[in-house]
Amino acid sequence: MMMLGSRKLQPKARSSPRGLACFFICCRSFTTTSVNALNIAVVTGTTRTQGPPRPILGPRVASFITQSLEARGNTCTVVDPNTFELLDKPQFAYASSQVPSHLKDAHKILEDADAYVCVTPEYNHAPSPGLLNVLNHFGSSTFSFKPSAIVSYSAGQWGGTRAAIALRPILSELGCLPVSAMIHLPSAQEIFDEDGKPYDDEDKWQKYTDRCFSQLEWWGTAAKKHKVEADPFDQSPSFRKDPSQRNAP
Repeated sequence: MMMLGSRKLQPKARSSPRGLACFFICCRSFTTTSVNALNIAVVTGTTRTQGPPRPILGPRVASFITQSLEARGNTCTVVDPNTFELLDKPQFAYASSQVPSHLKDAHKILEDADAYVCVTPEYNHAPSPGLLNVLNHFGSSTFSFKPSAIVSYSAGQWGGTRAAIALRPILSELGCLPVSAMIHLPSAQEIFDEDGKPYDDEDKWQKYTDRCFSQLEWWGTAAKKHKVEADPFDQSPSFRKDPSQRNAP
């Protein structure tokens, strides 16, 4: 898989042995370590199958985001809200032997993920109800102690920014804290073709995602490594049966 390469700062070469030693020390100190590949769950928000307006933008944006993450060396699995019915009973409310197969499969994808990317359109200045329906099918322990990133889009000029801001506290309460950088895609119908490829300035749009995804990878890698040393659920156990598990007065 393609990984982020290391980058070296090149100070001026010096002729003296002392200067040469300094050159090698400086190069080693400022080498950027490659980020380990992450397993990322991309949770999409569109449930629309027809317009107007046309085209339906969600699949185009989701394809672009998935391709961008995979080009950085990550593995992506898309969680599609169209495979979920309106919430009646969440996954954690079933006996383990009674969980419907589609919820069991989705829960494994989300539980095994190292990080999350939520891709949302904007409805009434709020995140997609389809996206929220997916998230609400699972308990916070599914998502906890992992980072998330937010991608929003629209057919208009604001790129779904209000939906993105409204999504931040929801992800925070699930325990998958969103990184500070977000991706907003205005007039998405003018940016991407049906395969998620930018019509033009592809390099510009790829670079636009770098800040957000590099933050996600940094935190995702840090969390993944630290879980080997300390189980985060030891002192913050999952709330499964009784309110006393919250350890609150």
